[in-house]
Amino acid sequence: MRDSTAQAASDAEMEADTRPAGSARILVVDDEANVRAVMGAALEHKGYQAILSTSGREAMEMLDREPFDLVLTDIVMEDGSGLTLLQRVREQHPNLPVVMVTAIHDIGVAIDAMRRGAFDYLLKPFEREHLIASVERALEHGAAMHESRSYQANLERVVQARTEMLRQAIEDLEHSYDITLEALGDALDLKDAETEGHSKRVTAYTIALARAMGLGAEEVKAIARGAFLHDIGKMAIPDQILRKPGPLTLPEREVMREHCMRGYEILRKIPFLRESAEIVYCHQERFDGSGYPNELRGVDIPIGARIFAVADALDAITSDRPYRRAGGFDTAREEILRCSGTQFDPAVVETFLKIPNELWNELRAEINGQHKRFSPISIASAALDKTLPEKN
Repeated sequence: MRDSTAQAASDAEMEADTRPAGSARILVVDDEANVRAVMGAALEHKGYQAILSTSGREAMEMLDREPFDLVLTDIVMEDGSGLTLLQRVREQHPNLPVVMVTAIHDIGVAIDAMRRGAFDYLLKPFEREHLIASVERALEHGAAMHESRSYQANLERVVQARTEMLRQAIEDLEHSYDITLEALGDALDLKDAETEGHSKRVTAYTIALARAMGLGAEEVKAIARGAFLHDIGKMAIPDQILRKPGPLTLPEREVMREHCMRGYEILRKIPFLRESAEIVYCHQERFDGSGYPNELRGVDIPIGARIFAVADALDAITSDRPYRRAGGFDTAREEILRCSGTQFDPAVVETFLKIPNELWNELRAEINGQHKRFSPISIASAALDKTLPEKN
């Protein structure tokens, strides 16, 4: 049996949960020497380590320095109430069980102590067996709480590890998806030489506009994939129509218009492209309702398709065609502004006009210089990270 000054500094570093159950460290707090001695002797007789303290203040200092498994404290002491000590223990050592020991035979005091967080309540004088039984119950409770905390901590570690594994798996899966999209885009380039580089440029422009409009990261990804695959339905258009050098006849134009539906039918069956499929389906709709295939009007057109329409026009105007040379970005600005409210969503046009030509030039150079070697989405994102901060 030892008083507080006998505790060595090295004992403070011991972990309570690594000691054998019979060597539990119990702090006995009572300002009466004979009571401390009796309780200490009874505890040590059962194989526990009894550390004695004369006051609540001294007890808290010891608790701050050393690990304990249980506190036995009197309620009324010369330096103050044991209930005050109980409150401080609950605040600073919430998992440490406390048993109140007192000569006050008042059920109200007992109830108050239990409400404040005491595990048990012993009345003086008590039989040694009652003391030991209460101590054993309190220690079992503390051990159960520790086991529960350990289980919870281990569970959290397992969940965190599994979450990280799932995140990595999803990231790897998305990367494989984008490689698949790249292959689809390359296949379309082989079928329709006029589209070479167009899908990748328009994807970059679409991402720029979507981010400038404050859309979330996941929505931007879906829109980017829809932009990249907007012409995928042309894979189903006969070559004699798709590659015809001269003007199309009316029936041929009707067949060409089917590429929106054909692309939608291809993509909607793929779960991760379901949202993107809507953009493919609606990318030829016009804000005033004069587009196809469903003559949608205004906000009935998905926001991704409305953004894409401006990006597509920007690339079309600034790219060479067999029948004309490319115009500049200033020319594109004038034309897109002229068609605001008819072909294009005025809100998207307003955002587009706030973005400087330098951004479009940089994106175009980035895509044209590297599009054969990198994913369109990664190229566009890298360029945008340098030039266009996300809208808050």
